[in-house]
Amino acid sequence: MALCNRNAATMSAEHHIQQRILLACGSGDARLWRNNVGTGWAGATTRITAGNVRAVAAQLRPGDVVVRNARPLHAGLCVGSSDLIGYRQVDGLAQFVALEVKSATGRPTPQQTAFLNHITAAGGCAGIVRSVEDAREILRTGAKPEPIR
Repeated sequence: MALCNRNAATMSAEHHIQQRILLACGSGDARLWRNNVGTGWAGATTRITAGNVRAVAAQLRPGDVVVRNARPLHAGLCVGSSDLIGYRQVDGLAQFVALEVKSATGRPTPQQTAFLNHITAAGGCAGIVRSVEDAREILRTGAKPEPIR
């Protein structure tokens, strides 16, 4: 999995846009949820204190946590899945919605583009949104405010 170099200002701008969209668009005929994607570690943990630091290959300090028998714990739908997912009601049916939130200058990764195109091809409603207005337009009409590339 490739890591993106993103500065804090871009991440903060996208976070604020996401929060505004969730508050403005997550009710009525649509429901949206934040889709956090990432990997953490699960296993038996040992908190290191001044009294239990032992000679090991790694340098441990008080406050460190060691995870033994570690296994990865994956969160979210999949790599590239959209920031906001949910549904909108269309003729009494729920249509899947995927909204990828970007700042004014943000660009989707190839995995994000593939996810959006997959959802659209399967009959869902998906797009890149940069504002509450973009999200409202997609939720209202199913139309994408910009091509997914």
